[in-house]
Amino acid sequence: MSVLTIFLIALVAFEHVYFLILEMFYWTKPKGMKAFKLKSKEFAEETKVLAANQGLYNGFLAAGLIFSIVQKDLKIAIFFLICVTIAGIYGSYSTKQIKLFYIQAVPAILALIFTLL
Repeated sequence: MSVLTIFLIALVAFEHVYFLILEMFYWTKPKGMKAFKLKSKEFAEETKVLAANQGLYNGFLAAGLIFSIVQKDLKIAIFFLICVTIAGIYGSYSTKQIKLFYIQAVPAILALIFTLL
């Protein structure tokens, strides 16, 4: 793996650790509510268990990407980068927020391209 490939994979992993933190620990706090455009504290409280579950899944994506770097295994990296790309595409489509595509899928796609080169 080249230094650039490792950097891009690590960047995607870092993003997902950040998503984990926002969803698991800050969902009902001002920072989390602002990040996810939640309109009320009540809604945030009602959905915090779902958000925590979502955050855990983001943690698994980050763990897989970090594992691929530690193991220097391109196949593992490719698998998890494809998972992140699909999650970004689906998240953008299902929420009708193109911003999600740019934040989540585009970095994964770039890392995937450099991993495949």
